Amino acid sequence: MVGPMPRDTLTREKIISAATDLLDSAGLEGLNIRALGDRLGTAATAIYWHVGSKDNLVALAADQAWNEIPLPDLAETGWRDAATAMATGLKEMLARHPWLLQAFGSFLLFGQGKARHDDHLLAVYEAAGFGGSRADQAASAVFTFVLGNALGAAAETSLTRRLSRDGGNAQELLRDHLAKATEIASQFPRLRTRLDDAITEYGAAPDGGFEFGLQAILDGLEAELGAERATDLPR
Repeated sequence: MVGPMPRDTLTREKIISAATDLLDSAGLEGLNIRALGDRLGTAATAIYWHVGSKDNLVALAADQAWNEIPLPDLAETGWRDAATAMATGLKEMLARHPWLLQAFGSFLLFGQGKARHDDHLLAVYEAAGFGGSRADQAASAVFTFVLGNALGAAAETSLTRRLSRDGGNAQELLRDHLAKATEIASQFPRLRTRLDDAITEYGAAPDGGFEFGLQAILDGLEAELGAERATDLPR
């Protein structure tokens, strides 16, 4: 059995790292300070002393996750490649930490990591040629697309975890649910055609859907820039 970790060897960084591992494996509903203390070999009071509260711990873990997203060098990268890299980095980060999408609606999440990401994201769209609030609108359009794209996988992870925790066979229950959804979908002509042609499993995102959608949005933003520049030309 692991003995208690002395307070002077327990650091905020160690707590955040262990909390992130626990959140990744058990979700928001699986994070409790006692379980975290067991992982660290320390008392719950020592953890509270370093992080203040469970809510603050979630906020600290979330902010650390934002630091995982690489920021492309705009002196060496065109704005579209930079926008694609940041959108892809965000999607990959959310796939590693699906609990973060859950946390958006329940916790106040903003810190240095998130601010670092958001500031550079605005710089990307300013480099493209969007000024003022237009840069915010462009960044928000891509950002919300990525969040929506990541939501399906995060929801499936959360649902699978809940079904397993309730004592059922999660995969079997999900297969039964998918079979019922497919049966309902087959009553509608366009959905039935896709099921018959085996284009995709019903309810699943099509292959390449993220890349297609992202490039479509960037195409639209680039066209918007072209239209703005055309109106600024002298007549």
